[in-house]
Amino acid sequence: QLQLVESGGGLVQPGGSLRLSCTASGFTLDYYAIGWFRQAPGKGREGVSCISSSGGSTNYADSVKGRFTVSRDNAKNTVYLQLNSLKPEDTAVYFCASDGVSPICDYYERFGAWGQGTQVTVSS
Repeated sequence: QLQLVESGGGLVQPGGSLRLSCTASGFTLDYYAIGWFRQAPGKGREGVSCISSSGGSTNYADSVKGRFTVSRDNAKNTVYLQLNSLKPEDTAVYFCASDGVSPICDYYERFGAWGQGTQVTVSS
C-alpha cells in the first residue's frame, strides 16, 4: 500500500516555509485527485488540502487557507504542498493519499491509499 512517498518535512521556526512533495511509485498520478492530511501526536487525521487530477480545482481547510498552496506537476508524477507562514499548531506528520479512482476532490477525506508521511515541526 506504500505507493505514495512524501518528502520535504523538517524543523522550522514560526513564520518559516517548507515545500512538501508527494511522488508516486509504480503508477501515474495524472488521473487522480490527491489529498493532503496531517496528524498531530495523539490526534486523528485532519484533511488539509486536495487537488483534482487536472489541477483545476483545489480545496483547503479553513485553518490553512491563505498560507498553504497545493499544486501538481504531472510530468514529474508529483504533487506539492507549499507551507508558508507556519505556526506551531501546524506541527504534525503530513500524508498524501488517493483512493485510486477519483479524479476529483469530492469526499477526499475518505481517501485511504497513504504514503509514509513526512514530519513537519514548527518550533522556536
